[in-house]
Amino acid sequence: MSDTEDSGPGVPEPVRKREPAFNLPGSLVAALALLTLVHIVRTYLLSPEQDEWVLLQFAFISPRDLPQIVAADWAWLWTPVTYSFLHGSWEHLIFNGFWMVAFGAPVVRRIGPARFVAFWCLSAAASVGLHCALHWGEVVVVIGASGVVSGLMGAAARFVFSPSGRISRQFAHLNRLLTIREALSNRSVLVFSAIWFLTNFAIGFGQLFGGSDGAPIAWEAHIGGFLFGFLFFPLFDRPPLGANAERRAG
Repeated sequence: MSDTEDSGPGVPEPVRKREPAFNLPGSLVAALALLTLVHIVRTYLLSPEQDEWVLLQFAFISPRDLPQIVAADWAWLWTPVTYSFLHGSWEHLIFNGFWMVAFGAPVVRRIGPARFVAFWCLSAAASVGLHCALHWGEVVVVIGASGVVSGLMGAAARFVFSPSGRISRQFAHLNRLLTIREALSNRSVLVFSAIWFLTNFAIGFGQLFGGSDGAPIAWEAHIGGFLFGFLFFPLFDRPPLGANAERRAG
């Protein structure tokens, strides 16, 4: 079959290839698979006592950051990251996975797997760091990848919107990175960010549903992740391959 089709006598026109419905970066698929595997093991293979031990060892518990506890508990070294691999329910996991696919794909395509791992770890730590600062001294257990997902959303806001305000699933990662001033002057970015913040503030003030199984949502961690992604994404960014190439499709 030819790569062109006729639009008239002797006037070949390039065929527009459809964007695949599912074309996720391998490292993002691996992350989603790991989150799912962890939840399967916790839900179906561990006893309640074993799962409680997992939570005590790998969930983030804010008092561990107090000096007197840090000296006796090494878990503060890994829990600011490992909590993001634990979820409270299938609904919690599926919700995070959906938004991770939507906004994580262009970020991962842009920065690659190694930088994605670094971004995951630091955005998770930044998310729970803000939550801990606002709940200092309280015994709060935090789990879930929502902070990382929020970080990916904040990072994506710096480049995914085209000048027309649309997002191309296939080419969004090739857009120019906006400066903070440009992003704050872009109507699409402002509308997206405003809706995002209003939704999280509504959650915080109890105007929307609570978390899975009635558990409260750590909305402050969401804000910490979003701000980290929005402000610090340039540290992870790299010039996308083919960014200056002519786009012939989409």
